[in-house]
Amino acid sequence: MIKFEKVLVLAPHTDDGEIGAGALINKLINEGADVHYIAFSTCEESVPEGLPKDILAKEVVKATSKLGIKEAQVAAWKFPVRHFPKFRQEILEKMVEKRKEIRPDLVLMPASFDCHQDHFTIYEEGVRAFKGCTMLGYEVAWNNIKFEANLLVEVDQENINAKKAAFDQYKSQGMRPYKSSDLENLAKVRGMQIGVPYAEAFNVIRWIWK
Repeated sequence: MIKFEKVLVLAPHTDDGEIGAGALINKLINEGADVHYIAFSTCEESVPEGLPKDILAKEVVKATSKLGIKEAQVAAWKFPVRHFPKFRQEILEKMVEKRKEIRPDLVLMPASFDCHQDHFTIYEEGVRAFKGCTMLGYEVAWNNIKFEANLLVEVDQENINAKKAAFDQYKSQGMRPYKSSDLENLAKVRGMQIGVPYAEAFNVIRWIWK
């Protein structure tokens, strides 16, 4: 059995990591992995009128705790949403700092198929910063024009419940057209592809087997 000890989740915006890999994150933590999470933007420009601008910085801590991530291992940065390409060098430098600090053996990041400009920037700079690590691209279905799911990971009901509970902490995002039940349904579809109740899909960016 392959076991990862240090895991780093790269989320362009708060909730992306939970949406794409929440069940796997919970599975890894239950197996003893030390998981760190970075949200590169708290999307203050997109917070609905009438809510505190820092609400997503608070919600991401609550959400990731449902997966089992410790608050001290969650970073929420303030790169302006939808403008990541302008800040790619700074983003890369901060990734390199985190690589040296955490020394992950697995990095979860947006897939190369993700058409959102912020997500694609995190993918591109993530490959540069973490080329010596195993890297998996997670599935954010509504952003992917295509998705090569060449890794399907079986997860269980506990992992799915944790993923849904994490997603549901984002009360400020209630206007979004997708719900936690949609995430469970996608996991059922991915599970059906390999004959299990639930799975999450990933694209292998780089696999290092030592």
